[in-house]
Amino acid sequence: MLKRLLLLGMLCIPIAAWAFFKPVRVVAPELAGLSCISDIICTDDVSRYQEAAALYDEALRFVDSSVGSIEKKPRVIFCSSQACFQSFGLGKRSAATIGTFGIVISPRAWKPYYVRHEMIHHLQNEKLGMIKAWREPKWFIEGMAYSLSEDPRPKLSEPFEQYRSQFKDWYKLVGKERLWTEARNL
Repeated sequence: MLKRLLLLGMLCIPIAAWAFFKPVRVVAPELAGLSCISDIICTDDVSRYQEAAALYDEALRFVDSSVGSIEKKPRVIFCSSQACFQSFGLGKRSAATIGTFGIVISPRAWKPYYVRHEMIHHLQNEKLGMIKAWREPKWFIEGMAYSLSEDPRPKLSEPFEQYRSQFKDWYKLVGKERLWTEARNL
């Protein structure tokens, strides 16, 4: 009897996660009705695949050359509709990185700097580990992504503008060569 209950519980956990923790859907977006044209790019509008692929490739090259080398290319879900984005339960965000599992881009985030920003978060999770990246100071995590993605907005809403400014000041002291070593010491 105990074994049956344990087995039933083990079967229910993934189903409950899928139903109640919607970001987990990034692991299997096909089950949410999305089309994955490749292992790394999924979308709800296949007619925009070339645009999504161009954004992905540009962001990957940019991050690899200016921030650090990404070990495992992230899966990116490009939502062209708000309904698609909301199916991941991400609220009012423009985009989100779910650990090293994947990235979800909203309709308004189909811009190079947004995709770069999220790939930087993916890189942070790879370099620091997901728990450490989650526990790092916000000024470092968000400030780095806004600053090094070359976000062109002259003024961000607070506290993000402050985070970007604080990261820039810190980065001037440590430089690209010591970025990850010093980040681990925060």
